[in-house]
Amino acid sequence: MDIQYKSTRGGGSSITASQAILKGLADDGGLFVPDRIPALDVKLEALSGLTYKETAYEVMKLFLSDFTKDELMYCIEGAYDDKFDTEDIAPLVKKDGAFYLELFHGKTIAFKDMALSILPYLMTTSAKKNGVKKEIVILTATSGDTGKAALAGFADVPGTSIIVFYPKNGVSPIQERQMVTQKGKNTHVVGIKGNFDDAQTGVKNMFHSKELAKEMDGAGYQFSSANSINIGRLVPQIVYYVYAYGQLLKQKEIACGEKINVVVPTGNFGNILAAYYAKNMGLPIETLFCASNENKVLYDFFQTGTYNRKRPFVLTCSPSMDILISSNLERLIYRITGDDAAKTKELMEALAGSGEYEITEDMRGRLSDFASGFATEEETHAAIRRLYDRTGYVMDTHTAVASHVYETEAKKTGVKTLLASTASPYKFARSVMESMGQECDSATDFDLVDRLAGLSGVKVPQAIEEIRSAGIIHDTVCDKTEMEQTVRSILGLD
Repeated sequence: MDIQYKSTRGGGSSITASQAILKGLADDGGLFVPDRIPALDVKLEALSGLTYKETAYEVMKLFLSDFTKDELMYCIEGAYDDKFDTEDIAPLVKKDGAFYLELFHGKTIAFKDMALSILPYLMTTSAKKNGVKKEIVILTATSGDTGKAALAGFADVPGTSIIVFYPKNGVSPIQERQMVTQKGKNTHVVGIKGNFDDAQTGVKNMFHSKELAKEMDGAGYQFSSANSINIGRLVPQIVYYVYAYGQLLKQKEIACGEKINVVVPTGNFGNILAAYYAKNMGLPIETLFCASNENKVLYDFFQTGTYNRKRPFVLTCSPSMDILISSNLERLIYRITGDDAAKTKELMEALAGSGEYEITEDMRGRLSDFASGFATEEETHAAIRRLYDRTGYVMDTHTAVASHVYETEAKKTGVKTLLASTASPYKFARSVMESMGQECDSATDFDLVDRLAGLSGVKVPQAIEEIRSAGIIHDTVCDKTEMEQTVRSILGLD
């Protein structure tokens, strides 16, 4: 029986996976969730013999059940090809007793590539399956990595265009340069005067605007999203946790059925939610450690049961986690309410209105799969230095948050632990080099990239080489209140 998708807030009827991918966000503002979490139907011991592509098929066929095998294999083969710099796609590296799942070997050297390499294929296949003739406008807010990965994925894909909003002063110089040098006639990048939450709120407001939707329909456009609110982003992220378990078996690091911990540096909650779904599919995961930076709204939520976004927004050295409204948490809230859409809607409306909500004791009792920790800026830098001094391995500032939480929380359990290594250190070269005690004041970011290569022994990724001398293509900046007008101008709706 095919899995159907419904809104976390109860509006509308159930729809197919391909329809959910095309819509991105439900009409009532909720997120699409599967009507059930399917069980893995491949034996655990068989995972060790599967390639990444084979694992992807075994997982995705269960969630995207209205896709034929040929359609799904077309998407998988197109996504996980030589745009990744290793055949493993997501190598597993053991360092200082922990296992680092390197999710940054794609075209833009961040974990977002793992899902955004396949989303354009899923999107265009979904459009064909559903007879969609309108141009699909991918509208996305980014805290640094999603934007570039989405731009690279959708650049010059027929029948699509993409508009990315990012906080003008809230991403690393390398992240910004990756976006503003992006080629493609259908790509648009806009910096906003505001933070990521402002960008994300503005995008959601446009998705909810019936007037804008009507105008776009008349002009032959329809919105969809490349953020992890789109289930076409979320489902491919489940794959790498299943693959990692198979690799641990293959490397004889664990026995079949042995439980592992997973530590995920967390901002918008999509990556750790994917691990939670993997656990619910039957993957032997003991505890999911949600690792936060100084914007520790999620840490506080798991500690107290209250989600409160009313706090200072901190710009940190791990900017992709500088988020106070973690959109994907809504999917977890829906699940711990017992799939109660009315209760979920009530809590989300409270967050939008008063800026906070409190879950019930019964709901808190259903969070036993999770633990949480956070790292200050000083602790993040210290984690980078510690692992480098002990092993010579260099990690980025986001992975370092997870590494600190591993050292202070997960390691104590005695359970073998997988860390999601979410970005290449080259994306955050200045912060990484400063962490390692290197003098950086007089150096350019590209000088630091070259020095980092010498220290790490790892070749500078092609993604960095490509932007060294690339010209700026996108220089639009707007106020956070002008986002809709900017989209109207881009699409010629003025």
